[in-house]
Amino acid sequence: MRETVRLLQEEVARLKKHSGTSSKPPSSDIVKPPKPSGRRRKKRKRGGQPGHRKHTRISFAPEQVDEVIEYEFRAADAEGLEPLDQWHVLQQIALPEKLYRVIEHRARKYRNPRTGQIQIAPMPDEVRSGGLLAADLTAAVAFLKGGCHMSYSTLQRFFKEVVRLDLSRGVLCKATQKVSQALEKPYEQLRDQLPDASHLGIDETGHKNDGQLHWTWCFQTPLYSLFHIDASRGSEVLIRLLGEEFDGIIGCDYWGAYRKYARLFDTWVQYCMAHLIRDIRFLAEHRLKRLARWGQKLLAWLKKLFDTLHRRDRYREETFLRKMLAIKQGFLTCVRRPPNHGLARKLARRFKGQAAEDYFRFLRDPCVEPTNNSTEREIRHTVIDRRVTQGTRGQAGMQWCQRIWTTIATCRKQQRNVFEFLHQCIVAHWTDSPCPTFL
Repeated sequence: MRETVRLLQEEVARLKKHSGTSSKPPSSDIVKPPKPSGRRRKKRKRGGQPGHRKHTRISFAPEQVDEVIEYEFRAADAEGLEPLDQWHVLQQIALPEKLYRVIEHRARKYRNPRTGQIQIAPMPDEVRSGGLLAADLTAAVAFLKGGCHMSYSTLQRFFKEVVRLDLSRGVLCKATQKVSQALEKPYEQLRDQLPDASHLGIDETGHKNDGQLHWTWCFQTPLYSLFHIDASRGSEVLIRLLGEEFDGIIGCDYWGAYRKYARLFDTWVQYCMAHLIRDIRFLAEHRLKRLARWGQKLLAWLKKLFDTLHRRDRYREETFLRKMLAIKQGFLTCVRRPPNHGLARKLARRFKGQAAEDYFRFLRDPCVEPTNNSTEREIRHTVIDRRVTQGTRGQAGMQWCQRIWTTIATCRKQQRNVFEFLHQCIVAHWTDSPCPTFL
């Protein structure tokens, strides 16, 4: 009976996991925990707040105005009034009646009188390669598909009802594949740069390709983000992309692929403290009291650590480091004395000997983040896209996804215009000229 009770307690604890105590998404929380009762501040009104400077849009310059319409009183209404050389101005933005231009390119035919053979005058490479859609409209299709999470059906409806242009799904699909080919060189250059990164955040999420589970890997630095879709979630992906001599620091969660790669090639890692807090919070909410007390003590040490970390600018560097090392030592002393329970011993094994440094490398290197939150934020765009499109149906689709996601994320990090970059890549690809680069 005692063994049955123990097993049932473990099962209840496992079933009560939520997004705060595990890696489950918040949407999986069926019942949200009640908000703590207490004195609540008065909810402020929406919009501008008293004491704050008002922000207004800058008016268009006179040379930017396409049409001016003036309104005046009728003569009867203006009787007794003196007209001023002043106007109340309201600038309004409107769509043109036609949102596209149709350009007909004609190449004259010539006949060779001796052979009777017909020859056609050459067209520019950009025109010939573009086909129905020019480079700018092709870039617009790619931007809407990849950057705005539009499905092909939504894209087709947008062009038909807003642009008044009837395009088939096949034409739209071919346009995205042309952009995918144009992005190949910039993407490959960025992938070749991965092994040289000094700090690399890595995370992965699921991806369906033709109904089969694949994985979208995200590799990100402060300068760029690269996405790679693979059938594997194992360490062989890291070996293939980073090589066996990667000498940077990897920021990641505690997934086994990262631990295996670090163990095989003696690579430095910074395991995510946010994931660690989730695991400890699960123990702190356990029904077994001795396990819960131990988890609460660990959480108290981590709370003190992050309180000090967020006040880093208030201390001198040596004072900050001394405080953080003291907190680190207190946490390690506590975590290395687990209660007699399998879950506690499993957690304590992570901090044996020098393995503990894999959680505290951010103390010595300010460029290393203690959590993997920035990489998880980068991957949100792909998760939204996955929900809208329901995945891909072949190698060409996966290549399009990883290249357009990489382009969007990297351009935003570098504060570059995504549409302009796509347009430049398309023109360079069609004219066989040097392609723009992310580096």
